[in-house]
Amino acid sequence: MTTNRYSSVYRPDLFSGQVAIVTGGGSGIGRCIAHELSSLGATVVLWGRGREALEQTVSEIAEDGGTATFVTGDIRDESAVEVAVDSVMERHGRIDALVNNAGGQFSALAADISANGFDAVVRNNLLGGFLVARSCYRASMRTQGGAIVNITADHSRGIPLMSHSSASRAGMANLTRTLAVEWASSGVRVNAVAPGFVASSGYDTYEGEPFADRLAMLPSLTLAQRHGTEAEVSAAVAFLLSEAASYITGQELLVGGGCDLMNGLLDIELHDKLPAFDGFHRSRRPDALDDVSPL
Repeated sequence: MTTNRYSSVYRPDLFSGQVAIVTGGGSGIGRCIAHELSSLGATVVLWGRGREALEQTVSEIAEDGGTATFVTGDIRDESAVEVAVDSVMERHGRIDALVNNAGGQFSALAADISANGFDAVVRNNLLGGFLVARSCYRASMRTQGGAIVNITADHSRGIPLMSHSSASRAGMANLTRTLAVEWASSGVRVNAVAPGFVASSGYDTYEGEPFADRLAMLPSLTLAQRHGTEAEVSAAVAFLLSEAASYITGQELLVGGGCDLMNGLLDIELHDKLPAFDGFHRSRRPDALDDVSPL
């Protein structure tokens, strides 16, 4: 049993009494978010397709003194989503927060992506997020209010080698704005967080050329000159879910170390003056970075 706790920058009771769903909460950024929300008092419901990773994360949270449960179901399946949300409502009676984190993609040139491959990523990253948000709104948030944070990506300049993900993430960003308008009168805020180059287990899902050889040079594409941490993304999510962000809705926050400002007009010298924040005591460095310098 670990004796450490998540070192959040927020007060420990920030989400006390609230129920928060985190899709894709068994690994990577979602796992980190689940741990932080739990450390801040929330009852966290992890959502995924496989039980093993969810059970492990629930066990970790329990060891740390938090409260978590999980539901399983394919977020791309409308009926499965309804069943999962109904089970959350039966057990907890309310849904105060939703983090639409589940998603995925593979690395390939657009010319080499099949129609089925493109559709699978869009259904996972966009349709699934919509179905979960809609179900949570209908079941609870329409009458009780709430906050939603959709996890997107740095898609503003396109995402070469991941055209399917770029399209779906941009769609989710626009959906975020639309839902913020439609659900405002129900007391629901909807925002998005766009991670940049974040060192999470997601790195380990990409194999071979051309992605693997690019990991080492990604920090040079940021003002911070480093990879981001899962905890830095989680901190942004926690802020947008909190009452401190009560006047913020329909926005997308880039957590990317200034990657959007790298335009080649000025060379950024290698530096370590923007050190990483990593409050996640159970963080795991991706295997893909084993041969890559931390800076």
